[in-house]
Amino acid sequence: MVISSYKKQYHRCKRNCFFLLCIFLTHIALMSISSATVIATIDRSKVELNETFTLKVIVDTAIDIEPDASDLEDDFYVGSRSQLSNTSIVNGRISRSRTWTYALMAKKPGNLVIPPIVIANEQSEPINILIIPQSESILGEADIFISAELDAEETYVQAQNLLRIRIYRMVQTRQPRLYEPEISGVDILMEIVGDDQNYESVINGKTYDVIERVYALFPQESGSLEIAPIRFEARILKNGSITGRKTYQSKSSMVKVLPISAPPSDYPNADWLPARNVVISEEWSRDLQNLKSGEPITRQMNITAIGQLSTQLPSLDYKIDDRLKIYPDKPKFSDSIEALGMVASRTDQYAMIGMEAGEIELPGIELPWWDIADREWKIAALPAKKIIIQPSTDELIQEAIIPINDEQEVSQPDQIVSDELWRNISGALGALWILTILLWFYSKPAKKRKEKKTIEPPYKKLERELRKAKKAASSNEKEKFKQALFDWSKIQWPEDIPRSIEEIALRVKNPLSDELKVFNKIAYGSDQNESWDGKAMASAIKKISFFDVTDRKKNGRALPPLAPN
Repeated sequence: MVISSYKKQYHRCKRNCFFLLCIFLTHIALMSISSATVIATIDRSKVELNETFTLKVIVDTAIDIEPDASDLEDDFYVGSRSQLSNTSIVNGRISRSRTWTYALMAKKPGNLVIPPIVIANEQSEPINILIIPQSESILGEADIFISAELDAEETYVQAQNLLRIRIYRMVQTRQPRLYEPEISGVDILMEIVGDDQNYESVINGKTYDVIERVYALFPQESGSLEIAPIRFEARILKNGSITGRKTYQSKSSMVKVLPISAPPSDYPNADWLPARNVVISEEWSRDLQNLKSGEPITRQMNITAIGQLSTQLPSLDYKIDDRLKIYPDKPKFSDSIEALGMVASRTDQYAMIGMEAGEIELPGIELPWWDIADREWKIAALPAKKIIIQPSTDELIQEAIIPINDEQEVSQPDQIVSDELWRNISGALGALWILTILLWFYSKPAKKRKEKKTIEPPYKKLERELRKAKKAASSNEKEKFKQALFDWSKIQWPEDIPRSIEEIALRVKNPLSDELKVFNKIAYGSDQNESWDGKAMASAIKKISFFDVTDRKKNGRALPPLAPN
């Protein structure tokens, strides 16, 4: 009887443990699902009607629950679907994710919204997408045809104009080649915007495989910008045979480039900055209300311009109170790609130290820019700010010390002895502290001390030497320009000083690179009396930009393959 009772208790305990384990595992599973983050992205934010685009849904954990994408069918045709699981191990930590990919086609034009995709208890953010009517200029009956479209018939000097090239194919091709655009009329800067896009388009009931490439054109002078027909060559694979090379081309196009508009009356010295949008933002390293005199704080100001290059962004003219000392760093430039084209960014950063306590007002910053869509001047601004600098600890100690007059010193001889004793002790401790610092300094390796003394030259010195070179070029003074150029290069690359003008030309981008090569031939060629256009060099210096160390040997960008999947 006793043994039977123990067996019953054992089996009951076993069932209870199993039940608790199931509850625990279910709770863990629900927690992993509820904490999953769902992210939805699309490959393009602007699509023509009857064109497919790709929607990706990513969840940052491994789950078997399928996304609920039924709401997509209200405004979109849902085509092929696929999924991919990914597992990565970084520093012994395992992370898993799962991605679902959908091919979508809009049912109607307009500003549509991709609804949130629901997975378990989480969902993605809605996504806005612009569906434009299908362009009549690309309609055709051929197996292959090409179109080239500009986003505007008029533009401004140094403003962005997007050239979209689309290759439509109903047949497979071999050895495809897309020629670079041939542009005449005015000087331009040209950049490829992002990677080539591959999608499908239905025209007159026929499904075409489309490859789209986008160029950003920046004219450098007013006039007419003429684009010759874009050419595409390929061999066609059809009915089991392959043809010879065939050439297809688009229609030619032309853009009117308008001159620079006069600056606004309130800002007569404003730099010309055409863009679609300009924003100024700032970040501080810590709270502005808890500063003490002698303590540094870092201010970072950023300019972001849509439809512009970072080399065109001006420096911000910030005026600082005399009670503040500033130590500026080199500005940082970057260019990124978005649906509207190039997005330029310039970041200026400087350390600031308050020299005395009190309230200091930093004036606001205003940057005029030209809105190419509204065709008017606008102002990007940062509001004025007040910072409060508190007294430092040393200042507070000095204020707390009460001076002792001569009568008190005479009447209190014991206090004099005590002060003298503490003065001697303080002197001994100070001498010991200085000795410790010296021993620590000389115990450091010589190499580290040498590295500590290496100070990067200030940015203002670079600008001063660059202005000397630009002034000499504007005056056509070859020797002065050559000397100023080498002086500037020694400061710009102190660890790897270039030895020739040609080597400098390899480290900077066009148009300055080409102008330096021309000057090198004139300065060291057989006929050194040949005339030199220094104004072109001065203009190129204004647009100076640099190659990265890994990109100095690259002279261009290779075209990606155009063969369809």
